[in-house]
Amino acid sequence: MRFSDEALIRVRAGDGGDGCVSFRREKYIPRGGPDGGDGGDGGDVTLVLAPGINTLADFRARKVFQAGNGKGGAGRERSGAAGASLEIPVPAGTRVTEADTREVLGELSADRPALLVARGGRGGRGNAWFKSSVNRAPRRHTPGAPGEARRLALELTLLADVGLLGLPNAGKSTLLRVVSDARPKVADYPFTTLHPQLGVVAVGPMQSFVMADIPGLLPGAAAGVGLGARFLRHLRRTRLLLHLVDLSDPEGGPASAEALAEAVTTIAAELAAFDDRLAGLERWLVLNKADLLPAQEAARIRKSLIQELAWSAPVFTISALTGAGARELATASVQRLEALEKERQFE
Repeated sequence: MRFSDEALIRVRAGDGGDGCVSFRREKYIPRGGPDGGDGGDGGDVTLVLAPGINTLADFRARKVFQAGNGKGGAGRERSGAAGASLEIPVPAGTRVTEADTREVLGELSADRPALLVARGGRGGRGNAWFKSSVNRAPRRHTPGAPGEARRLALELTLLADVGLLGLPNAGKSTLLRVVSDARPKVADYPFTTLHPQLGVVAVGPMQSFVMADIPGLLPGAAAGVGLGARFLRHLRRTRLLLHLVDLSDPEGGPASAEALAEAVTTIAAELAAFDDRLAGLERWLVLNKADLLPAQEAARIRKSLIQELAWSAPVFTISALTGAGARELATASVQRLEALEKERQFE
């Protein structure tokens, strides 16, 4: 199934049923009085969390959702049936915005498994309500109120613990394949990743986390260049970023520390331009494709790059292709996530 992380839909709650004008007519009971019943309420439209769904792809085929209308009232003070409410399943992390006003209505998560997005109209009152000492035969009733109608913009934010980022062809998809159960496309050309990928990384018993890979970033990504900017929001929920850097140059030789430092600062600038909180997340450097260089050369570049950037966060040297260093990186990541969770509990 093609990944889909945005959708525009129309929802309409049910209209309330009209109140009834009726008079009691029974043999031997003249002038029985008003007995018109109330109309039924219209059905609501609610978005509900569906754990088995992880994309918004279903909304490509269906974009209009209508709840049931309430039935009209009847004589003998019988109320009309309420309209059937409608529940629309969406994946966790779905952010709901009213398209016309840009008002954020809410976000579906385990803490908020349902969100009422359109309220049904109230049923009208029958003429029995309007009987009084001065008006014993009222012909007045009220119509049912219309249900709410809205255009909703749905935006899916993936739920992941660790996010991968870097320039195109840095080896993010290969790393995800090596350490997780995900099987993203891998090839020797840029932009093989066209949409976010998720994988569960299992390190040991009761030790696992979700890793997200987004399309590679280019300079100007925050302003819309390339593919990555559209998906940067999926990294907002992560607690740790792994910034992959290709140790080799385009010809396959060793890259200079200056060029790598420029690449790292370029990505950092794009994060800051997109979201201050995203830029403030803990970020580790992961120097990839070490298999293309002699070990001493890779160590020299690593040392020079740390000095060039004045880098104080952890740095890992790996080969995603061969798997060298990948498990160590995964183990360190889960340990850091556990430490962050303990820090959060004591805040």
